[in-house]
Amino acid sequence: MKPIERSLFLDRFLSYVKYDTQSSEESETYPSTLKQLDLSKKLVEELKELGLSEVEITEHGYVFGTLKANVDKNVPTIGFIAHVDTSPEVSGENVNPIINENYQGGDIVLKNDTSQVIEFDMNPALNDCIGHDIITTDGTTLLGADNKAGIAEIMGAVKYLIENPEIKHGKIRISFTVDEEVGTGTQHFDVKQFGVDYAYTIDGETAGEVEDETFCADTAIVTIKGVNVHPGYAKDKLISGIKIGAEFIEKLPKDSLSPETTEKREGYVHPHAFAGAVEETKLTFLVRDFEVDGLKEKEAFLQKICDDLNAKYPKASVTLEIKESYRNMKIKLNEKPETVDYALEAVKRTGIEPIKNLIRGGTDGTRLSFMGLLTPNIFTGGHNFHSKKEWVSIQDMEKAVETIVHLAQIWTEKS
Repeated sequence: MKPIERSLFLDRFLSYVKYDTQSSEESETYPSTLKQLDLSKKLVEELKELGLSEVEITEHGYVFGTLKANVDKNVPTIGFIAHVDTSPEVSGENVNPIINENYQGGDIVLKNDTSQVIEFDMNPALNDCIGHDIITTDGTTLLGADNKAGIAEIMGAVKYLIENPEIKHGKIRISFTVDEEVGTGTQHFDVKQFGVDYAYTIDGETAGEVEDETFCADTAIVTIKGVNVHPGYAKDKLISGIKIGAEFIEKLPKDSLSPETTEKREGYVHPHAFAGAVEETKLTFLVRDFEVDGLKEKEAFLQKICDDLNAKYPKASVTLEIKESYRNMKIKLNEKPETVDYALEAVKRTGIEPIKNLIRGGTDGTRLSFMGLLTPNIFTGGHNFHSKKEWVSIQDMEKAVETIVHLAQIWTEKS
């Protein structure tokens, strides 16, 4: 296989991050911000320039395109997916990417805000990138490698396959989605319209990682009905929903069951929002575990607190509502383990060690897997997503492009 030239993806990436594509959690439109479509429309143009067929942007902002097969035999159709939006948490406006050439270790002080420092000791992946060319922000915005690195890598792989027809592949479908960062990236995604047998999101982090597990996730909403009386005449009458809510939070363990005290396969109960008044207060919890049974145990724990508070305050009421968010995609991926195995083999062919890992969160692939489209996640080489300290290695991006190319080839070989 010929070397992957950075010209296939680097200029694209540096241009993509200039587009402000922040999504919004407050918006009621879809996509949540129209500015996402500026990049989507640009990608439509680029796919057409590359010669792809069936290129379109749907009414909901999804970009689709097809790279036709260059073999006659029957090969499953494979899809590669990335999202155009960036996190609402940090500005994506006027992004100024900085290339730190031939990184030799140590902290990276960001150019335009020197209080922002990518600390070597806090970023173990930097140790594996000595000698690499590291792209950072200037310290005033996020970079947007999540997920514009994935977009650039897919585009680079497509261009490479077109320029090297000796590499045999089946039909490949491309999709660039919207609103992934606000949890609605697949809300209007038509799996039948996409028309693939298996897919991969290019939306991971450390080079070599293939992720086949996500959390199981629910949202738990606690509604507290207090008794509101004029405070001047409230003796033995007023029951404050706010104070009961505070007492509820106080009953949570201090050294476990929270995001800040858990790692790896440990789940948590996270008080995500607290709002209300004396008469009614609502607490919103994110409940996470890699197993459904673990999820239910945590919800039973919340219900026990509700029961205890109802017993203590009989004139108030404390109720719990559970809303299902998503489930561990491994439940579905286990039905076709080759979907993950081929991705690991593709990584291995690039010369780096494949790492099968889990995501302490969810991806578009989580929901797609339960919509009938098995979709593991593959690394981009990016780090510190949703942060002004975001960074990506150009050499690791090359490996991601190479992984996509090998993966297309492997599906052809195995068919």
